[in-house]
Parts: sequence; structure tokens; C-alpha cells
Amino acid sequence: MKTYWSEKSVVGKLCILIGVLILVPLTVLLWYWEEREYLDSFLIPGGSSIILGILLCVFSKKESELVTNYRFQIGYSSLIVVFAWIWGVFIGALPFILGGQLRVIQALFEAVSGWTTTGLSVMDVSNVPMIYLFHRSFMQYCGGLGFILMMIIFISNKYAVDLYSAEGHPDKIKPNIKRTVHAIFILYNICLLVGTIAYHIAGMTWFDSICHCMCSLSTGGFSTKLLSIGEYSSLSIEIITIILMLVGTTNFAALLLLAKGELKTFFHISEVRFMIILLLVFIPPTAISLTYGLNIEIIEGIRRATFDIVSALSTTGYSTMSYTDWPDFSIGVLILMMIIGGGIGSTAGGIKLSRVYLACRYGVDQIKKKMSPNNQIVVSYYTKANGKTSIDQATIEDTTGYIIIYLIIYVIGSLALTITANCSLIEAMFDFASSLSTVGLSIGITNTLTNDATLIIEMVGMLLGRLEIFIVIVGGTFGYRLLRQIVAGRKI
Repeated sequence: MKTYWSEKSVVGKLCILIGVLILVPLTVLLWYWEEREYLDSFLIPGGSSIILGILLCVFSKKESELVTNYRFQIGYSSLIVVFAWIWGVFIGALPFILGGQLRVIQALFEAVSGWTTTGLSVMDVSNVPMIYLFHRSFMQYCGGLGFILMMIIFISNKYAVDLYSAEGHPDKIKPNIKRTVHAIFILYNICLLVGTIAYHIAGMTWFDSICHCMCSLSTGGFSTKLLSIGEYSSLSIEIITIILMLVGTTNFAALLLLAKGELKTFFHISEVRFMIILLLVFIPPTAISLTYGLNIEIIEGIRRATFDIVSALSTTGYSTMSYTDWPDFSIGVLILMMIIGGGIGSTAGGIKLSRVYLACRYGVDQIKKKMSPNNQIVVSYYTKANGKTSIDQATIEDTTGYIIIYLIIYVIGSLALTITANCSLIEAMFDFASSLSTVGLSIGITNTLTNDATLIIEMVGMLLGRLEIFIVIVGGTFGYRLLRQIVAGRKI
């Protein structure tokens, strides 16, 4: 079958988009003109990316014909997504390097953590210029939406659906992809506006309000304060943050139902119900564990447990206290919540609620099947935002395959951290779960003094976690084969 793909123009448009995003933090200079010395640190990488993108669009062929098939489209879409994120990380890291804020590996780490909405940081935010604090937060806000989704907002492409799906957005909210993306964009920005105002009313400055709101909604977790949300010691700010984290970790399609007031349909979604069950099951015992383990009041234990479990499950990474003195049980619960993660098609990371739900449902169905007479076939369904869907064999295979690969990478990464970071296994499991699930919580391994080897391992984990593993594997494999064919002079 023949298909037509403006491959160079897609890459060019992505370069232009990323360049524009890098220039946005310069608006901070309108309020903090004393930081104008960092103007070139953003102009050079942002402008370079825009110029490169324009050149690619101008000098590439209008349409290049490729003899291809469905697998080619999937591979190429994955490759484009992987390129967008790698280029974004590179360009996003340059302002830190050019401004003398971080070393190369540290700058790359901060950019990866930003775009992937992880929140692990190697910066001492108490000594960071405002423009860089905004840059970190804005990267997370845009990373929550994704580069491909943002490109479709402004520029449509005949293969937008393939690219949209490849970036990890499974649901179409509207009849066509353009309207779907516009609905997500509008909803996301309305939440930003409301959240920013709420934070300001609760006591934050306008600058801190918008930065924290961007990072709460994107389930990112970067903070402008050294002690994160705990710096404020404010119950109202914690409640606002919990609400924003739950909004960010909920599937965009489900959020639209909620915005329309379709509460009954919203609470019938299997993923939403599963999230509520997890919170109800794990918050009480964690609160009791903290109460006795830290010798605090039960009300305080409930407050801490609620905030930090929501932070871990939503893969946001905001914290209200240090975890160095937490009981092992509570640490274990946080690790479990981080691995499970948030809603599929949301800004969250992790295995995702729907996959864990499907795995649990499949296990229960297998038990029922064994116990039923004559091993009768059990047909199961789960509810998505667009209605009931049968749990077929293909769904189970995709789910179990992803979970197995995810856990294998998690074990390997955790063991690697015990070597590079010279830490205990529980510490390594905590921080690598935080990296792979794009959470941002740290038990103390990741800080301004962390060595480069540890940062590289965590960067790999963050990218694999944000891009859903399979996309990286498929895109990387396709890119390698494509390069070999080009080198060999073969026609693609």
C-alpha cells in the first residue's frame, strides 16, 4: 500500500514548536528585568531550534512518497515522538548550561525531569533565578500535554492520529483528532487558571501560584521552595494541591465527562473507581503507621498519609516532609503507589491504573473460571470514558506484556542504583520507582551532589516511563533500521 508522509516538515514543525516553548520563559523578564543577563541563554537555543525548523520545512520536499504498510506507520510515528522528546531535552537543557546554572549531565537531567513531568531535581531552588524556576515549571506543564499534542493544536497533519496515539493518548474525546486536542487544551488551561487563583487566595505569591499549579496539573512536582509544599505548612494549600493532582492524574476523556456534569458516567469508569478504592484501602493503614512510627497525632497522620499517597499515586512528587524517618511499611506503600501510577491518557506516569485494574480483573476471572462448572467461559467488561469495552485476549496480552517489561526494567534499574549510588536496596527501589514512574519523590539519593552515573540511570528510567517503553523500543528499532537502509543506499 502507498502512503504519503511529510516527514521532514513534521520534524521541522516540532523544532519550531520546541524553540517557541523555550522562549516563553523570557516573559518573566517583564517582572524581573534584573535577570536580563540570562536573555541569551534562552534566545540562542530557542532561536536556533526555530531557524532549524524553518529550514527543514522550506528545503524539504513538499510530500515524499513512501511505499509502506501499517507497521511502517507505527514505527515512523514512534520515531517522530522519540525524536521530539530527545530534541526537547537537548534544547531544554541548554539554558541551564549557557546560564552557568548546571553541568552538562545535570542540565540534561533537569530537562528530562521537566519534560517527562518527573520532578526529581539537582538544583538548590533557594538560589535559582526566577526565570529558571519558571522554565522548569513550564517544561513540566508542556510535558504533561506532550509535544505531539501541542503541535496538533496549531498545525494539523494527515497522520496526526498515528502521532497522537504513539505519544500515549488512547482516547478520542471528540469526533476528530483536532477537536479532541482542542478540548484537552481548553480544559487543561481552565484548570490552570482556576488553580492559580486558588493558590493565590490560599497565600502563595502570583509567581509561586502559577509555577505550582503548572506542576500540580502536569503531575510534575517541581517546586519553587526547598521544602516543596511542606514549606507553606498550610492545610488549604495542601487540599488545593491534592485536588489538582487528582485532576492531573485522571484521564482527559474522563475529565471532560466531569466538566459536563455527567457524574454518574464519570464514577462508573473502571479506572476512576479503582483509584478511589486504592486511596480508601491504603490511606488508613499508612496513617496509623505514621502515627505510631513518627509519634504524631492521628489527625496529623491522616493528613500526611493522604497528601503523600495522592502525590505518589498521581505520580506528582510533591511532599510535605522528609521520608528518612518514615516506617518501612509507609515507604513500601509509597513505592507500590508510584509503580501503579495514574490514569492512562493523563499527565501521570507509572504502569497506569487501567493496566493494573485489568491485570487484577483477569486474575479474579481466572479464579472464577477454575471454580465454575465445566470451566465455563467468563466474558468480562470494563468501563472507559466512551462506554463498556470487552476484555479480550489482545487486551490481556498487551497489558501483561507491558507490566512484565516494566517490572523487569524496574528491577534492573533498582539494582543498578545500589551500585552507582552506593545505597540500600530499599532506597534504590524508592528512587528508581520515582524515576520510572515519573514521580519525583526521593528518599535522599537524588540531590545536588548525586553522581553522573546515577543521574544517567534515572534519566533512562524517566524517558522510558514517560514514553510508555514500547514507543521507545519501536521508535529506536525503526530508527536503527532506517539508518542502516540509508547508509546502504537502499530505497525506503
